Amino acid sequence: MTNLKKFFARVRKDENGATMIEYSILIAIITAAAIGFILGVGNYVVAAWTDLCADLNLGAGVCAAITS
Repeated sequence: MTNLKKFFARVRKDENGATMIEYSILIAIITAAAIGFILGVGNYVVAAWTDLCADLNLGAGVCAAITS
């Protein structure tokens, strides 16, 4: 049990662990932002494609076949 206490005391004093956590949080934030951006662009492209099909009067069957 004393070894475990020594280990946690050493980890608390070590700043490399804090740096690793900070970088992990930063990576998580960047990843979430990238996923949100990609989903937003995807929704925009789908809406633009749907509007294009409607403007060209291609019909639902043609547009559905193209987007599948």
